[in-house]
Amino acid sequence: MNTRKIFIFLLEATISGLAVAFVMILLFRPQALERNPTVRIIEAPAVISGDPQDAAGRGPVSYAKAVRAATPAVVNVYTSKTIMQQPHPLLDDPNFRRFFDGDPNLPSQRNEASLGSGVIISPEGYLLTNNHVIEGADEIQVALNDGRSATASVVGTDPETDLALLKIELTNLPTIVFGQSDSLSVGDVVLAIGNPFGVGQTVTQGIISATGRQQLGISTFENFIQTDAAINPGNSGGALVNTYGQLVGINTAIFSRTGGSQGIGFAIPAQLAKNVMEQILQQGRVIRGWLGIEAQDISPDLAESFGLSDTRGALVAGVYPRSAADQAGLMPGDVVLQINGRPVDDAKMAMDIIAAFAPGAKVELQLKRNGALKNAKITIGERPQPRAR
Repeated sequence: MNTRKIFIFLLEATISGLAVAFVMILLFRPQALERNPTVRIIEAPAVISGDPQDAAGRGPVSYAKAVRAATPAVVNVYTSKTIMQQPHPLLDDPNFRRFFDGDPNLPSQRNEASLGSGVIISPEGYLLTNNHVIEGADEIQVALNDGRSATASVVGTDPETDLALLKIELTNLPTIVFGQSDSLSVGDVVLAIGNPFGVGQTVTQGIISATGRQQLGISTFENFIQTDAAINPGNSGGALVNTYGQLVGINTAIFSRTGGSQGIGFAIPAQLAKNVMEQILQQGRVIRGWLGIEAQDISPDLAESFGLSDTRGALVAGVYPRSAADQAGLMPGDVVLQINGRPVDDAKMAMDIIAAFAPGAKVELQLKRNGALKNAKITIGERPQPRAR
């Protein structure tokens, strides 16, 4: 891993469809978000993976129909920010300062621009992109495929999944259809659409290489779709679509030793992106459950010392004062084995399970303390919001 660097890039994705795509599009209907009727997104019915036509090996000779369905909703995102540069310490030396006009100790400014992608998800002007695409930006400009452009405002961000929700004020906006990312299978064909290296909107094709990729170090909560569709700088925040032109992922990162695509790209599942978007719209932020512990995985040596038969579970290495765990009496050295009857494999799994609960929910933990099993009832707290960089 230490020889591989994770490069986060700007992406976009589009997918062409089979002949049946036209029929399926007739079945799609706008679905208003439950508590936000002014935001309309379109969701596809059950995924069409495993269609008999595919099984018989008679796939389409072209994905142009899927590309036409998806590309209008994929946009370029341009950001700019002002960077303050502190003077070099050598300028404190009078022998150097005499070579400069004015005060060389004053900070200087420079503008930094970057390029990313985004996906329009509702006719009201809401669009999804990666948080790293717009993080720290002073200005965000969105360029549509039809030639229009607009300044975007940030509705909300979730750095822990690397997602951001933006809004532009334009009418007659194209939108993308949400596909069923939970039903993706390894081997399914997908398309990525973006503006790699600024050459213009580009479509690449590949397959789903894996699902549920975690512990990549890209974000706190990871459940990535892996694909070999070419993803390069300029694609981050763009769309990964299936062969019906439906959104199944937000392209986010690649593994690469050179900075270019090497066939290992990662996308955030569309269902996860939709859940984050809904929370931002309804609550202004993403709210997750929190125990208030520092947890670590259990090595074979730790398992032996704690009298465990295997390495499953999460070791409590620390407890935050006044947290839910502190109030419930959890102690360093406890091993969390189950949460509401669900076995815990490792520390990350424990965090993911707890994060899925709403603050205030009551759960029961099965612990092992000093070699004895113990049950603890706990009221879930709210996970602190990550600090802005």
